[in-house]
Amino acid sequence: MSSDNNNHNLDPHRSRVTNIPEVVLARFKDDPSLVGSVRGLLPGRRVLITKASEEQLDLLQDEFGDQVKRVDRSSGTAIISDSDEEPKIIGSVAILSAGSSDYFVAEEASISAEYLGLEVHRFYDCGVAGFHRVDEALKVINDNKVDGVIVIAGMEGALPSVIASRIKQPMIAVPTSVGYGTSYEGVGALLSMLNSCAPGISVVNIDNGFGAAVCLFKMIKWMDEK
Repeated sequence: MSSDNNNHNLDPHRSRVTNIPEVVLARFKDDPSLVGSVRGLLPGRRVLITKASEEQLDLLQDEFGDQVKRVDRSSGTAIISDSDEEPKIIGSVAILSAGSSDYFVAEEASISAEYLGLEVHRFYDCGVAGFHRVDEALKVINDNKVDGVIVIAGMEGALPSVIASRIKQPMIAVPTSVGYGTSYEGVGALLSMLNSCAPGISVVNIDNGFGAAVCLFKMIKWMDEK
């Protein structure tokens, strides 16, 4: 993520080393740092901004105008580019969220995956409180229409265990801060996912939809390059 210091010590060539370009985390940045980071990365590139507030999104719209190609206010995500060129699609991913309250993380994951070059199949609000709600997603996944799966859940975080027991593809689980009482702002879901008895689940940090998209993209990209 970009540095907040006044020098904007950016890393515009990071994608050559890691396959992932530098992305701007908006949260905690003051206005000059946010604008300076985006402006420094922008020439000849598409820039992804994550976890921006409403005020920060308004600022980006004012500063960059028509260069703002995409904004999702619920997730605080934006894409800014000085061209209309889209990334090459290298694979596909199914992204499932347990509840509509998890939308802000699910859409951050989805937009991040699309920004990186993955086709996204969205299946939101399919939690295990109504088990039949996973049927559509499982049909697409098990028909081998996707290369990987991201599963997002708050509360008790049960959905990743259920999905992992029914699929062959690699899966990334994302706990969200959605819940009440002893959910402890996502810690409960995080511990459930880490302690899942379904093998092969990788877990990222609470509300880290971007990180999940990056993990899956790097897996698919590595296999594509092999």
